[in-house]
Amino acid sequence: MTDGMDETGNSGGVEAVDGFYEGPDDDADNVVTLESDNPARKLMEAEAMRMAEALVFASAEPVSEKALADRLPDGVDIHALMTELQAFYDKRGVNLVRIDNSWAFRTAGDLGFLMQREEVQQRKLSRAALEVLAIIAYHQPVTRAEMEDIRGVETSKGTIDVLLETGWIKMRGRRKTPGRPVTYGTTVEFLDHFGLAEIRDLPGMEELKGAGLLSTRMPSNFSMPLPNLDPDELTEDEDELEDIDLEELGLLTPKGGDD
Repeated sequence: MTDGMDETGNSGGVEAVDGFYEGPDDDADNVVTLESDNPARKLMEAEAMRMAEALVFASAEPVSEKALADRLPDGVDIHALMTELQAFYDKRGVNLVRIDNSWAFRTAGDLGFLMQREEVQQRKLSRAALEVLAIIAYHQPVTRAEMEDIRGVETSKGTIDVLLETGWIKMRGRRKTPGRPVTYGTTVEFLDHFGLAEIRDLPGMEELKGAGLLSTRMPSNFSMPLPNLDPDELTEDEDELEDIDLEELGLLTPKGGDD
């Protein structure tokens, strides 16, 4: 059969890619527009988009742009490619969402009711745990003593352990102060669970007031803290956790001495 082949023996080539990703007769909501005028470049970008789509779809965890760059052809603008793919999925049953510097497929928000019977019943967090989680999210990096100073009551180790088990917080480092207390911060799983692209998407004071979570009569000098844009970047007053720290915290098995 030769009806679908051109004179060079190609059975579609760039034209086939054009037909799938863009075309004047296509529904604008169901196509991805490739900007390049170079046919070879357009073909490469289309293939890179298919590869990125497959990698994110197959992953159980959000896929970072760095991981995508390691797997896709050289010269591909990963962020621009994923943003274009995100627009393609914007009105579909699954959406491509950005979580910090990573990407994942998630059920469209308005279709969540279809999944309710499949959801695993989560254990409710105590009020103390919710308060500690909020303090960590807004004040990170923060130590246990600083949490207690903000709350005005003691914070039990059990409360922090519960939050660590959820995967929503993590130990970041150690404060460069006497005693070198551990600092805590949120994780990518926290952003993913609460539908945040980055930590600075946390609701501000006006949003919290509108939701009834803050009194409308706050002190005039009250302000909301602004978390670091990159929650993984250590601040100047933090040291990185080393093996000896992890051993002391019971997170790493101590190495045996020489016989």
